[in-house]
Amino acid sequence: MEPITDEASLRRALEVMQRSGTDTQTVEVKSCIGGLTKDLARTISAFSNGSGGTLVLGVDERRGFVPADGFDVGKIQDALSSMCTEKLEPVVRPLMDVYVIDGAPVLVAEIPELRPKDKPCFVRASSRYGGSYIRTGDGDRRLTTYEVDRLMEEHRQPRHDEHLVGEASMDDLDQSLLQRLLARERRVHARGFAGMDDATMVKKLHIARRDETGALRPTLAGLLALGTYPQEFFPRLNVTFTCYPGFTKDDATADRRFLDSATLVGPIPAIIDDLEAAVARNARTGAVVEGAFRSDVPDYPPVAVREAVANALMHRDYSEEGCATPVFVDLYRDRLEVTNPGGLYGTVTIATMESALGGSSRNMRLATLLESTPTEFGYVAENRGTGYRAIVRELARAGMPAPEPEDLVSYFRLTLVARDDGRVERPVARTTPAAAQHAGSPDLDAEQGRIVDAIRELESASITELARRLSVPRSTLSKRVARLVERGVLKPTQPGSSPKQRYVLAG
Repeated sequence: MEPITDEASLRRALEVMQRSGTDTQTVEVKSCIGGLTKDLARTISAFSNGSGGTLVLGVDERRGFVPADGFDVGKIQDALSSMCTEKLEPVVRPLMDVYVIDGAPVLVAEIPELRPKDKPCFVRASSRYGGSYIRTGDGDRRLTTYEVDRLMEEHRQPRHDEHLVGEASMDDLDQSLLQRLLARERRVHARGFAGMDDATMVKKLHIARRDETGALRPTLAGLLALGTYPQEFFPRLNVTFTCYPGFTKDDATADRRFLDSATLVGPIPAIIDDLEAAVARNARTGAVVEGAFRSDVPDYPPVAVREAVANALMHRDYSEEGCATPVFVDLYRDRLEVTNPGGLYGTVTIATMESALGGSSRNMRLATLLESTPTEFGYVAENRGTGYRAIVRELARAGMPAPEPEDLVSYFRLTLVARDDGRVERPVARTTPAAAQHAGSPDLDAEQGRIVDAIRELESASITELARRLSVPRSTLSKRVARLVERGVLKPTQPGSSPKQRYVLAG
């Protein structure tokens, strides 16, 4: 939904909500006839912890989003200022304007997103772990302890990757990998490392540190990058690969739920190699004809696959809680999903992922080591914030859709959408009664009717939510939704190609 900056944009926002019959991801409406409701503090917390949002006060949702009778705008404005100052921590500074709709005052308050180092915003009476919220759809959800801890990490540089693994020894490092890494560091950073002995180098590079007895022990970063078998000490720091026969995890063949699965272990370079091989043996291969020449093209470019899993392993959450969760790589008939615990860190957002500037690094030591950790193809990572751009570039070069990122506090997911070239038999539509009615109409076919039915039930939905619910490939669904928007059946809630885009019924 467009920002509310004047009376005209406020009227358009109210029109959207009148047609959908509900608030949106970014706009909360309250009548506030008898004063501010207690749950409004939760909404302010949720907006502050997310990407910001707008409160529209003095509008009666039950009567169809029209101005509320008896709304005291001056009283509510003062009460809102007091709530943001006295009931929330840290203090929230809303930007408030009063507009007149049909002769009645309406208070519009923009709640800004807090800086990462100031999150989470919480309701003081409920404490940080009981009173921190996030916006989900048109409601507010309490953040879990894990999510609050991840937000708190933004206040300082996490050092989980520097953790000393006391049960491990230097014998648990792959000596071949270690020597090749040290040789590269001596070559690239000769001024600092030329002539330095190995023991001193591994300490300076934070590959290992001495414990209280003086013994040299690997760090988590050293073990993950160079260990022979890190899973001896951290059994869930692996990659779980699953190939599903259909478009969702619930689709199954007659005798099995998945076609292939593997738990990939070892140091990060080995995991990346094994993952690339797993995808290659399960993904389809198409053909591209240029002139008289025909060449085979895989569904997922190997470079894009390697970068996606390398980024997931390098930037995932390695906190004590996070170490209980692996990276998941799920291959469906129409897409490849790579999911890692922990959302984007620091100044990196979905909007800035493709920018030329290097991003923040949650795991500084690990990222530095992976820059010099050798593989068959060079080194694991450039560590210059270029991994995502490499994925975008390789997909574009292969004539494939751009990757689809999804960022939440608890996880980050990157989806690579397969080329929609007609080689996959798409799911048969499951027609509901309402969809059948639409199908009989000259205006909407059965597939469009299913989309409308789903959004009517959900009240609002993103392309990702619709794709999972309807078992339709994202690329196909995006075209159908775009057509429904053009015809005025659906309306977007965000401007342009916003990563937070959702759709509601236009009437």
